[in-house]
Amino acid sequence: MAAILAILPIFTLIVLGYVLGWRQWLTPASAGGLSWATFKLFLPCLLLTGIARAPLGDALSPLLLLVYFIPALLLFAVFSVVMHRHTGQTSAVGLAASYSNNVLIGIPLMTALFGHDGLVYLFALLAVHSLILFSTQSLYAALGQGAGQRLDVLNLLKTLANPIVIGLLLGLVINLSGLGLPKPLWQVLDWLARAGLPCALIVVGVGLTRYQLRTSPTIWAICIGKLAVFPVLVLTLGSVMPGLSPLALQVLVLAAAGPIGVNVLAFARPGEEQHTVGASIFLSTLLAAATLPLWMLLMG
Repeated sequence: MAAILAILPIFTLIVLGYVLGWRQWLTPASAGGLSWATFKLFLPCLLLTGIARAPLGDALSPLLLLVYFIPALLLFAVFSVVMHRHTGQTSAVGLAASYSNNVLIGIPLMTALFGHDGLVYLFALLAVHSLILFSTQSLYAALGQGAGQRLDVLNLLKTLANPIVIGLLLGLVINLSGLGLPKPLWQVLDWLARAGLPCALIVVGVGLTRYQLRTSPTIWAICIGKLAVFPVLVLTLGSVMPGLSPLALQVLVLAAAGPIGVNVLAFARPGEEQHTVGASIFLSTLLAAATLPLWMLLMG
């Protein structure tokens, strides 16, 4: 019951956003404005204030990253190889199976369950999450298409240089340097940060109206890999590797069990692959409403 109560407000706001978008009570123009403010202002402030005040300590341990990213890269490789052999082309399916929505779903979830004690471990993941997985996808796409392709470093840097990453880095600089900000500035940042979580969840719901709920063996395989296999691998590896705290392992498993992040669509080829990835995002988000409470119960 506690697990359901913890996740219920999160998916209630997602459903609210979906209804607002579906009924067009939130017009495309206003939804675009809300999305811009959420991703460019509210969420960066939330990440900045959170990591600036967080007691980083063990969260900066390489062990934390190894336990999460070894399974992530393993799943990425397996799905990419299978799809490449099936289609003869590079795809974003491996990225979909390994890239969690750790900002829009992960932050509200960890906040509800663990407060700032758990958020610090998620912030450590977020600092390198996109960097590692997007770089891997870009490298795979460049090498997988043959000698005529090359890694577009400039576009990769543009993808990573977004306000969310900048907010994380600024918070990290403030934390590690011990810099103090004027109290009025902290107050403004805190006010903006409070709007981040509810607005982000509504934006997720509105965004789901762009995708169709359809299924196929590939879509189901992606969702099972993301929602079940990924967290199982993280739990198994984290249990056999000494030195990881129980709270850190709980955060890592739940982060791995989250639905697919919407940013994966940016790497999908137009046409059928975009439809497959979009449907996988939609279905994984719906399924996560049931699977995440199960993982919470399993992790205690």
